[in-house]
Amino acid sequence: MSHHTANNTGKKLKSPGVILCLFLLLASAGFIAVLLHTKMLPGLYIAVLSTGILAVLCLIFWLTGDFHRRDRFVAGSALALLCMALYIFTGYHVGLTQQALLQVTSPSAEKSVISFYVLDSDPAETLFAAAGYTFGILKTQDRTNTDQTLRLVSQEQELTLKTREYDGLAQLADALSGGEIGAILLNQAYLALFDELPGYEDFPGQLRVLSTQNVEQPVEIQPVKPPSQEQVINVYISGSDTREDTLPGLSRSDVNILASINTTSREILLVSTPRDYYVPLSVSSGVPDKLTHAGIYGVQVSMDTLSMLYDVEIDYYFKVNFTGFVDIIDALGGIEVQSDYSFDAYGYHYDKGTNLLDGDAALGFCRERYSFSSGDRQRGKNQLAVIKGIIQKAVSPSILSTYTSILEHVQACIDTNVPYDLIASLVRRQLSDGASWTVNSYSVDGTGDTQVPYSMSSPVYVMVPDMTTVEHAKELLKKTAREPAPDET
Repeated sequence: MSHHTANNTGKKLKSPGVILCLFLLLASAGFIAVLLHTKMLPGLYIAVLSTGILAVLCLIFWLTGDFHRRDRFVAGSALALLCMALYIFTGYHVGLTQQALLQVTSPSAEKSVISFYVLDSDPAETLFAAAGYTFGILKTQDRTNTDQTLRLVSQEQELTLKTREYDGLAQLADALSGGEIGAILLNQAYLALFDELPGYEDFPGQLRVLSTQNVEQPVEIQPVKPPSQEQVINVYISGSDTREDTLPGLSRSDVNILASINTTSREILLVSTPRDYYVPLSVSSGVPDKLTHAGIYGVQVSMDTLSMLYDVEIDYYFKVNFTGFVDIIDALGGIEVQSDYSFDAYGYHYDKGTNLLDGDAALGFCRERYSFSSGDRQRGKNQLAVIKGIIQKAVSPSILSTYTSILEHVQACIDTNVPYDLIASLVRRQLSDGASWTVNSYSVDGTGDTQVPYSMSSPVYVMVPDMTTVEHAKELLKKTAREPAPDET
């Protein structure tokens, strides 16, 4: 009798239904493990999901327990295979998304691209062919990268190049065009500055690259603050004025927004600073420069410069180029933006009031300035309106549930040092309570003038700050950072 029972037990354990359920159990456990590893789902979500998965597993075990009940077994097997496919497919894509987010939030070194240029008509095709030339370099600006590049060329290619120093870009361009020197050595980020020099706008188009060296500077990785200190997060949002498919090396920043985020009161303040704001950079020893030029010295210089201006500590940065800007909005399914005016630009019409914009339309909305009497001032306000629209769409529950596809679209175009664990905690909290956020914005102002900025040797247009508006921005930042009263939480 006992021998007969043992045989039945062995057959039952080896039945297809039991084997199928074991595989399903492994797939279910792996799926839950992947979700737990993201740290983004609240405990309640995990508990409910685990309970549901366990209930389905029990149902499938019951359906497939008796192989001889063909209809029930087939239905249970089909359900098991469907669930396994769902768990594996979803878990795989969630894992890919986590890796993408980890990559975005793990900043690599900032890259400076230093190139040797000759005029396009010059016969030299290689750096070796131009080894006998005199190379023009900037006397004081970007000397660390310039000197390091010359050392690398000397070490790696055994070339000792003759150099001549010039005070600024205009003098460097004149010397090359006039035949005083045969070539120049220049950081590619500085080419964009010729756009601001009257009479030199076309100079970059007359150049040809002989050789390029990449010089990297490590990016400081910010530690995650304890939750008790993470009530207010200040993030520098930088929009790079490039249309490349990936983030470039160092470049000017066309968008400069300080986002102050109070995670307790759920309030966000966006402070926009015009790109031409004439302020001392953190590296200029008190000499004023355009804020946009801070970007060519690195994102940390931009952050430190805004910290000096507004007397706040900026914790993190978020960089995006224009291509990434478009992709983010398209991945969100478009955004709603409030326009102060009706106008046409870049092939789009914008109504006064609410506009539903896709990525390209939003980019045109951000870039336009000639339709407004206030020019750059209104452009800054429009940029704030778009950022506000992105935030409001991004914190909605429907979008948080599809963050996977969003990250897949934009990971190559964004860069941030906001820690992964901080992002995960914010997503987890938002999914948990679904609370709404209040987004406020403010733009500082100034007066147009012509001055010689730190990064240039010739007078160009700048905006001298109206310190009354700067002081008001400081007060708004302090107000946003305050601890909410108990009845406000």
